[in-house]
Amino acid sequence: NRWLVHREVPSPNWNERKLPVSMVVLHYTGMRTADEALERLCDPAAEVSAHYMIDEDGTVTRLVAEEKRAWHAGRSSWRGITDVNSASIGIELVNPGHEFGYRPFPEAQMEALIPLLADIVKRHDIPRANVVGHSDVAPARKEDPGELFPWDLLARYRLALAKPKLAIQLVFDNPGAFYLALERFGYDITDPSAAVRAFQRRWRPSRIDGEVDGQIGALLFELLLERDVGRAR
Repeated sequence: NRWLVHREVPSPNWNERKLPVSMVVLHYTGMRTADEALERLCDPAAEVSAHYMIDEDGTVTRLVAEEKRAWHAGRSSWRGITDVNSASIGIELVNPGHEFGYRPFPEAQMEALIPLLADIVKRHDIPRANVVGHSDVAPARKEDPGELFPWDLLARYRLALAKPKLAIQLVFDNPGAFYLALERFGYDITDPSAAVRAFQRRWRPSRIDGEVDGQIGALLFELLLERDVGRAR
């Protein structure tokens, strides 16, 4: 995928993978500038990195080779995998994040992400359900890439799951039943309301309150149904 990468800035922050690649985790940098973010991702003392960073102007920087384990996900879990770093490719999108003036992701940035992601997904045969945000794998700690991230755009290119079309509201018998279904879908439910907020941030960003309601109940039911009948890998 050399043609998709504009520059190489090797980060020292990596080690060997213990698992095959089966997911992609998308992040925002959450720092004031791209230069600041790049410096941190390459700082041995920071002990963080990612495989790629995409600037707001669409510049793609490779920091860690894909066969190596970059340190981007931290303490996290998805579909029972707790060593997410070993099983994933991490992509950082330059954005100041919620702390420094969160803003929409520019078109140029998305135009660089889509072919890179398409290439990664194809080469590693990654299921769409495993193209996730940092908040999906670490709901109690993270909010990125956040509610402004255009998941629907990725879904249009079949690079992430599409949001189900809802005909109904569905109230689970009790919140516990919803949490178990959420865990079955892939989320870590150790902190239930954080897991609900992460689900809302991804699937219903218009209201992120951590409360279980009929709308998100129906969304989760449809997502699980799609997966169980084999329509959504």
